[in-house]
Amino acid sequence: MKACIDSSSVKVILDTNALMVAEQFGVDIFSELLRLGYAQWLVPASVLGELRSLAKRADKGRDKIAARVALGLAKGCHAVGVDNFDADQAIVELAQETGAAVFTNDKALKKRLFSKDITVVYLRQGKYLEATKKEYDV
Repeated sequence: MKACIDSSSVKVILDTNALMVAEQFGVDIFSELLRLGYAQWLVPASVLGELRSLAKRADKGRDKIAARVALGLAKGCHAVGVDNFDADQAIVELAQETGAAVFTNDKALKKRLFSKDITVVYLRQGKYLEATKKEYDV
C-alpha cells in the first residue's frame, strides 16, 4: 500500500510511543521516516517529559529500557514547546500550527488527528512505517 503524503510535508511530530518503536520492534524509525519523505523530526517537550517519567517509573523493565533508548533517539530531533500540559494535546496543536504529520500508534490520538485531517504515520505489521489521512487504513 502506498503512503498518502502531501508533497509539501517534510515535517513529522513524534509521539512517545513512536520513539519507543525502535527498541520495542527493532525498526529504524529515522530511515523509515526518510523513506516516506520526512526529514524534519519534531518532538514536543511534553513527550520528552513523558519519556523521562517512563524511564524512571515504568512498571516493566523493557518499557524503562525503551524509554531510555527513546530519550537518546530524541536528541537527534528538534525539541519544541514547553512541558506544561498533556502530550497528546501538544501534538495536535503543533500539527495544526506547523502542518506536520504525526507519527503515533496511539488509537485515540490517531482518531483525533484524522478528525482534523492531519496525516498520521504509524507502524504497520511491526516492520515498517506507513502514512495516511484515512482512518480506515489503520
